[in-house]
Amino acid sequence: MADGTSPLAPYLRVAATFRARIADGTWPPGHRMPSRPELGQEFAVGDNVIRRAQELLIAEGLLEGRPGAGTFVRAPAERRTLLRTPSPEAGAPRPGLAPAGFDGTWEADSTAKVPAPPDIAARLAVDPGALCVRTVYELLLDRQPVLLSSSWEPMDLTGGTVIVLPEGGPLAGHGILARMAHIGITVARMVEVPRPVQIDRDQAQQLAVAAGSQATLIERTHYATDGRPVETADIVVPAGLWDITYDIPMPAAGS
Repeated sequence: MADGTSPLAPYLRVAATFRARIADGTWPPGHRMPSRPELGQEFAVGDNVIRRAQELLIAEGLLEGRPGAGTFVRAPAERRTLLRTPSPEAGAPRPGLAPAGFDGTWEADSTAKVPAPPDIAARLAVDPGALCVRTVYELLLDRQPVLLSSSWEPMDLTGGTVIVLPEGGPLAGHGILARMAHIGITVARMVEVPRPVQIDRDQAQQLAVAAGSQATLIERTHYATDGRPVETADIVVPAGLWDITYDIPMPAAGS
């Protein structure tokens, strides 16, 4: 990255020109880019520089590679809205995000006795390696993936109870509030921390997007009335396809 005094790396300079040509319509959607040798000759750089510039714009969603055909300017994807429901029990009880008028499906896979990685252990206030139930959710709309969520719950809270598996037992799919209330724990608040990330290869395969493309990661944690974390999750939403809208009711004046 440039520090204000050093020149940009060659591939970044080339990528900036590519972006400008896409933005001003010189290269419209569907345009097939010249070959790497042709571009290398134009910019007086090697094929590797052109490749890195193209890969950067593919990750940004501006270009797409078509095996055997070349690299093309990608048509802008239609952006849609994911609505954050006011309560994790309403509308979308799992990650709490869903398209308006949601009529899709959730797929879930739980694994018990998974040792908590250090970052998850810190968020759950447990020792690293403490046993947890990890549940991976995938939201599908029209059979297309929308988001991924990885949820963690400490087994010292739920182990041996009927709610140990979030998607199993009599309270399957009821959401964190109802499930924890069943074992005498009141969930008092939820904290969400959104940040930009790049999608890794495994996530790209699951979400049917390009590896390295931009996403919004939401780190969500639920807390009991005594302040103890009872669940934490990482929710990954492709930034190029979905806007995230928080619709938060306000209390009446004087209440």
